[in-house]
Amino acid sequence: MKLSVGTVDVKDLDDVTEVIVSYDRCEKNDAYIGQINMLTVSSFCGLNGALWGYDLAKHDDIASESIKPIYIQKQPEGYPAPDVPVFDVKPLLEATERLFGRESKRRFPPMPGSHIICANKDYTARGPLWIWSAIGIAILKDRSKGSSLFVEDANVFGNADTTEEEVKAFLDSTLRKVTNSIVLCGQDQSVIYDKIFVGYKYMFVKEGQVGCALTCAPYVYLAQNAIPNGMMPSELTELTITEWEEKLGLESL
Repeated sequence: MKLSVGTVDVKDLDDVTEVIVSYDRCEKNDAYIGQINMLTVSSFCGLNGALWGYDLAKHDDIASESIKPIYIQKQPEGYPAPDVPVFDVKPLLEATERLFGRESKRRFPPMPGSHIICANKDYTARGPLWIWSAIGIAILKDRSKGSSLFVEDANVFGNADTTEEEVKAFLDSTLRKVTNSIVLCGQDQSVIYDKIFVGYKYMFVKEGQVGCALTCAPYVYLAQNAIPNGMMPSELTELTITEWEEKLGLESL
């Protein structure tokens, strides 16, 4: 899972090229997925899928159950399912970065030039304003009978006079809308979600700049070299991400 924001000065660019550059900066910022052909698909991770940092090479904070819910999402009225605890998505974003690496220190990114299907949304706009992206993943309670759900959102907010505190308050309320949409989708599909991870990123876009916000969940095959020697891929379900890094002898990012 990946959230990124980026800006570009519009000097010496036109309406099309400024969008291209700002979008490419989102792809290379944070977890590196640069130089790929991103193909948009729907937002489900089912029986043949696994979530990096949760199912495979589980993030230490998730494995230790040290993170606590940031709020509880109520089910739609009349839907016979427990309310759903909502957690910060930060460990899963960090896990993606620790798999793919960063632009300046790449690990196992998608192959340059490859066609990568992604659950994604993006938004591009001229400043002055704030640009943001948000993501949520709902983990199915019974993983053997259905699919976990990604929800992506991106847009702009405010203007040059909008404070960062106002942006955060707006985005905190947006997260509630994201998780409410998740339980509504669960009701439509007659499935029960066990937990939800959500989060957002934002950036101020100055006058004379174009900003892009990207929310993305790439569906990839793991690089062969991401499997430690002597291990089967399935054994990644038994490792934390720190143990995975140690077995591969990876340097800190």
